[in-house]
Amino acid sequence: MRSILKYLKNYKLQTVMAPLFKMLEAIFELFVPLVVAKMIDVGIAENDKNYILMMGGILLLLAIIGLTCSITAQYFAAKAAMGFGRELRRDLFRHIMSISYNEIDKNGTSSLITRMTSDVNQMQTGVNMVLRLFLRSPFIVFGAVIMAFTVDVKTAMIFLIVLPVLIAIVFGIIFSTIPLYKKVQGRLDKVTLITRENLIGARVVRAFNHQDEDIKDFDEATTALKKSQLFVGHISALLNPVTFVVVNFGMMALIHKGAIRVDAFGLTQGQVVALVNYMSQILIELIKLANLIVTTTKAVACGHRVAAVFAEESSIYFINETNDYGEPSENDPTAININDVSDKKAAMSSTDSTPRVSFKNVSFKYNGAAENSLEGLDLDIYGGETIGIIGGTGAGKSTLVNLIPRFYEATDGEVFVDGKNVNEYSRKGLRSKIGIVPQKAVLFKGSIAENIRYGKKDATSEEIDTALKAAQAYDFVMEKDGGIEFGLNQGATNLSGGQKQRLCIARALVRKPEILILDDSSSALDFATDAKLRSSIRDISKGMTTFIVSQRTSSIKYADKIIVLDDGSVAGIGTHDELMRGCEVYQEIYNSQNHSSADAGKAGEAHE
Repeated sequence: MRSILKYLKNYKLQTVMAPLFKMLEAIFELFVPLVVAKMIDVGIAENDKNYILMMGGILLLLAIIGLTCSITAQYFAAKAAMGFGRELRRDLFRHIMSISYNEIDKNGTSSLITRMTSDVNQMQTGVNMVLRLFLRSPFIVFGAVIMAFTVDVKTAMIFLIVLPVLIAIVFGIIFSTIPLYKKVQGRLDKVTLITRENLIGARVVRAFNHQDEDIKDFDEATTALKKSQLFVGHISALLNPVTFVVVNFGMMALIHKGAIRVDAFGLTQGQVVALVNYMSQILIELIKLANLIVTTTKAVACGHRVAAVFAEESSIYFINETNDYGEPSENDPTAININDVSDKKAAMSSTDSTPRVSFKNVSFKYNGAAENSLEGLDLDIYGGETIGIIGGTGAGKSTLVNLIPRFYEATDGEVFVDGKNVNEYSRKGLRSKIGIVPQKAVLFKGSIAENIRYGKKDATSEEIDTALKAAQAYDFVMEKDGGIEFGLNQGATNLSGGQKQRLCIARALVRKPEILILDDSSSALDFATDAKLRSSIRDISKGMTTFIVSQRTSSIKYADKIIVLDDGSVAGIGTHDELMRGCEVYQEIYNSQNHSSADAGKAGEAHE
């Protein structure tokens, strides 16, 4: 939790002033019963209206001062809590963005979302309440006991009996609910997961008429969450009634003892009222303390969950990263100058002796997997080559291309870019050389131009138009209101699947990368558009090394090399003609897509 509390360091003034003003409010509140006692014993007993008015004025003054202190304390507490939440969310988001795909896969997207939203909100509320009540409530409780002793020692002994019982009840409930709240948050993760999956896949759910089953799964998850919350809620709910019972028994004993003392002229009526008021103050503050404890218990449980994410270190480390954003330091002489990358590497790639990308006996296995997803890959790819990658579902196609930008780290072997091990690059130095179009087309809320500029921040309108034309997206973009300034909804739901894929391709092309990776990025395109796209990419990609991952043989048929994967192993490498003659796996894929084994056989004979 220390790693979390550091986010209050920029709010030291607020974290001191909030409890300080609450303590001032508490001090004035402790004087109220004494003023009331004087009003009864002097003003009312002697029918002195002026004295009563004077004491009433003092009570009003104490109320105004207390209110002012309370508002001031609330201002400082809220400012500290909101700032704490903002900085914690910022760093948590930054940390999640810095860890590798392995850690994201392990924690799960839904759990990370819950921790960044619900958990941080709970901690923010906890900070606010702690700053306001953590010192005030105990101060009032113990202060009321001390003030009671100043009124009458013998009667105040009842306070010493009631207080330990109350403390035992409070702390007993605290320690029993902390682990239960952790379970509640875990079940909240599951509800978030199911909700996220169903919202993202709403169209698929409806297409397969799976609504009833998914509603049932959601009901089961929410029912389990409800039961957990009710169970821990029942335990927490015991705090108030048990506290009331104990305090009310204390009041009964106090009134009984006070009456005896009044009859014996050892105590005045006003003093009895003061003692009852102090007992009432203890009751009210313990109720507040109970709510504080419940909130703090939740906040502590959430804090441990958030701290666990911060403790998750990336399994992939880049050199020359000295700042919080994972970027090379400007003062680091070994850091790569991003502006000079293209010129330097263009000269290097012009020589045939240095491969643009090399895989040296590369194997890879996902965390928790029983077998390798890639096994013993050896391959050299030179500048300007187009590489097609094909294979069945789960063959390792995306895994292979994800090793180049180091989204994942090779389990065995080495990956080289321009003759240099990818482990020796800084993050920017490596990924500035690569343009990637992932399997899932991801666009953000904003204009088309803003989305394209994710690839290159300072891209001009002319560069955007060129990229759109190359991606076969220019025509439909110009038909939109505003052209490249047309606004996209969240997730670009106002575009078709093919339009989204083409914009993602344009985003990768606008940066003019040395290595272009198209990871099954034309699956939503018709064959004619796909053919035009491949032709235009060939025209603008002179000197660019292009990897095309596809399920279609037509998309990679004219590649310089085609890598055929089968269950993580390389089943064949060669041109289309070579693979049609000698790779059984490729032949099966080609034949299944062309619906004619005979035609494929004739094509093979012709090649021979």
